[in-house]
Amino acid sequence: MKKEHVMLMLCTIVIAIPLVQSVSEGPKAVENWFKELSLKKQKSTNLHFYFHDTIAGPSQTAYQVFDSNITSTSMSQFGLGFMFDNPLTVDPEASSMRIGRGQGLFGSASLEVPRFLMNMNFVFTEGAFNGSTLQILGTNPILSQVREMSVVGGTGVFRLARGIATAQPYFRNDTATILEFDLVVLHY
Repeated sequence: MKKEHVMLMLCTIVIAIPLVQSVSEGPKAVENWFKELSLKKQKSTNLHFYFHDTIAGPSQTAYQVFDSNITSTSMSQFGLGFMFDNPLTVDPEASSMRIGRGQGLFGSASLEVPRFLMNMNFVFTEGAFNGSTLQILGTNPILSQVREMSVVGGTGVFRLARGIATAQPYFRNDTATILEFDLVVLHY
């Protein structure tokens, strides 16, 4: 399959995932929600969880889906990209309670330093936020101890969300990384 077709397919999937996840109420219910928006009070929610990214082995959750013609010669692996569907847990152990999935795409987007473009959805499947999502978009300077990314949207209890997600490595080896995420999210 041509790289252009793969990229078109990936872009379509990334755009469609939040749309598919967000249709839990009919159009009239959403319209009514917006009509009442001026009466709603904005809320702030803090979230803390662990993101388990595994790029090899029997429990692999991230797969390489593209690279560029300079990936192998670039010091930053420019153009290397992965699609992922990673567990989100309340504690750093993989066996701890799962509260959702981190699903999306990351790719090396800097010619000079290792830095990923992150486009991901946190899909919550347990607890108070079950059925809701948060959309994250931003740069991930993977050599930094703390990385900051933007919360650019949400569904369910996180409608019209905006905020900041910070991530820091909890554990890393050749095949897996566990990131500790802290989010501050404004929503209605």
